Amino acid sequence: MERAVGLRERKKEATRQAVHEAALRLTVEHGFDQLTVEAVADAAGISRRTFSNYFAGKEDALLHGEEQQTRELVRAVRERPAEEAAWTALRAAMTQFAERVAPPEREWAVRTRLAMRHPSLLARQLANHAALERDLAEAVAARPSLSPEPVRPLVLAAAFLSSLRIAMRLWIEEDLAREPIEVIDEILDEMGRGFA
Repeated sequence: MERAVGLRERKKEATRQAVHEAALRLTVEHGFDQLTVEAVADAAGISRRTFSNYFAGKEDALLHGEEQQTRELVRAVRERPAEEAAWTALRAAMTQFAERVAPPEREWAVRTRLAMRHPSLLARQLANHAALERDLAEAVAARPSLSPEPVRPLVLAAAFLSSLRIAMRLWIEEDLAREPIEVIDEILDEMGRGFA
């Protein structure tokens, strides 16, 4: 039974990934304004109805990869040793996360540039970031090494995510000249002066 559930979940995730990749490819080829759910479904080899079982709209399909990565990052923070200071745990989780996933390249840069230009994508991305900030704050608040001040986890999570956004924007503006983790470390060093 467990094996069947595992296989079913892998198939579902493979379908989600295929739809995401089709949405990204069509957006790059034709632009986000020309993208339709029907075209994405056709390109992914599924029906319009099946698309709706996986995603609420084209924005969700396009941003699926980012959502997966945010879940991985939160999991990495939760898995850090309890005795680590919160900022240290956030940084170490980012390093661990960067080692486990492929570095952001063209896909991430394309999606980010699209989000900067399209209000519906930007709104969806901001909602994703708000959820990530909340989840990271909860993960940080659960650390025994953190003092019980209720606002500190919120500030740490917001500062950490702001650092990542600044680093990724800088990385894109530098036209991908350095490895993303180099830029992230530089910004986290600067931001961390107040949290270390």
